Amino acid sequence: MLVKAIQEKVKAFFENKEGSHDWEHIKRVWKLSIYLQKKEGGDRELIELCALLHDVSDHKYNGGDFSLVGDVSRQWIIQAGGSETLANQVAIIVPKISFKGANVEDEELPIEGRIVRDADRLDAIGAIGVARAFAYGGSKNRPLYSEAIKPVMHENKEDYLNSKSHTINHFYEKLLKIKGRIDTNAAKELAHKRHLFMENYLEQFFLEWDVNID
Repeated sequence: MLVKAIQEKVKAFFENKEGSHDWEHIKRVWKLSIYLQKKEGGDRELIELCALLHDVSDHKYNGGDFSLVGDVSRQWIIQAGGSETLANQVAIIVPKISFKGANVEDEELPIEGRIVRDADRLDAIGAIGVARAFAYGGSKNRPLYSEAIKPVMHENKEDYLNSKSHTINHFYEKLLKIKGRIDTNAAKELAHKRHLFMENYLEQFFLEWDVNID
């Protein structure tokens, strides 16, 4: 089975990656995608393959190439015995899944791509999203917060990629905007509670950050 073969290859590839973009992240996006597919429809095989492969060459780790993930995905599917047509479908979808800046419009996608994009974005918010944000920031030696450095609403994917800001700014530049950029109704229901959690978290963070003990 093609999905099983890709799952095993992806799992091995991500086994020792850092916690914000490891196999557990891929697995959560995969499971969320299946859940959303049951609610929203779409080709399940295509959805599962896109979910499993959406980070196999993430621009944050490959030097900033947003398109390479499509080439790698296509190659892996063909090597695993998948058809050229299916490989090309995945290769078109996966480069369009990642968030590319607060003021950068999302690209058009079929329902399969919208489902995987929603699943990936759901995993970026809520309690898991908070944990992943700080895990990634730590892996890049970024400070937790700096009052002097304000959030930037990036106008293009290059500026977003090259940002070296502190982790709290990431909430304002991306995470708090995700709820408004979810496409499917099933994902919107899940996003609501996760968004509220982040708002409450930030409120508590700033209370603890500004220590004022008499």
